[in-house]
Amino acid sequence: MVFERVQKIICEQFGTEADKVTMESSILEDFEADSLDLVDLAMSLEDEFDIEVPDEELENIKTVGDIVKLIEEN
Repeated sequence: MVFERVQKIICEQFGTEADKVTMESSILEDFEADSLDLVDLAMSLEDEFDIEVPDEELENIKTVGDIVKLIEEN
């Protein structure tokens, strides 16, 4: 499943527990990510899912659910 793969990446990148990563989790608030963290996350997602995350899409990512939706649409 896409969510589990995204969850694993987020846990690795932000050093958080899997149970703290939900579809509603805010990337910026819950994981205290900054813009550089988002770029790193996008690169990890691109590698994992063999997709390209355009910069304008990166700006729209607020929650884990947004990431899952983006991946499922690609």
